[in-house]
Amino acid sequence: MYLRAAFFEGSIRPGCEEAFHRFVDERLVPLWTRFPGATRVEVLREVEAEDGSHRYPMVLQLTYPDREAIGRALASPVRHESRAVTQELLKMFDGRVFHVVYRHAAHAMAADAARA
Repeated sequence: MYLRAAFFEGSIRPGCEEAFHRFVDERLVPLWTRFPGATRVEVLREVEAEDGSHRYPMVLQLTYPDREAIGRALASPVRHESRAVTQELLKMFDGRVFHVVYRHAAHAMAADAARA
């Protein structure tokens, strides 16, 4: 399984926080959930961060079964549509957006294994 994450590094413009998150929920999530091959869409919203750390007020994470599915999603019309809509969102954001692909491996918690 693979994850493609979009990191929104920076800050939401002051006074735009509610509009930013509403825009994501109403305009972008419906597009992201249509990406071909994606099996899960997660939107992470920063609650707190350590002092001195980089700020990521939002991270988008899409899960795919394989790298080929990521390639199909990136080439899809809905992805191109979402990029255009994201440009509107960025008017409320100061910073940069970058992407990272991860290979995902989940592990059971020790307490769960002990109960089994």
